Amino acid sequence: MAKKFEALRAKMSPESRFLADKKAQGMLAEMPLKELRQARGLSQKKLAEALHIQQPAIAKMEKRTDMYISTLRSHIEAMGGKLEILASFPDGTVQINNFSDLG
Repeated sequence: MAKKFEALRAKMSPESRFLADKKAQGMLAEMPLKELRQARGLSQKKLAEALHIQQPAIAKMEKRTDMYISTLRSHIEAMGGKLEILASFPDGTVQINNFSDLG
């Protein structure tokens, strides 16, 4: 018999719950485009319609490891998001704004 997640979670120590939540937040903060699209509840077909392209183009785009920033921006905006480019250094993070006029 399957157990409900909340019942299992209730048996965890507060420290274990904190660590599990922290790991889950980390996993949600970083994911490939395909998983992001799925997490947003969009099919490849729906996203393709929003971008006025064919569904196979979405499949191809989700497999790419290199693309134009404008292409990525369009993809993210079609999902309802906003693309931000950040540079992380040991002493802080800087948002790169050279690309704010693209589109």
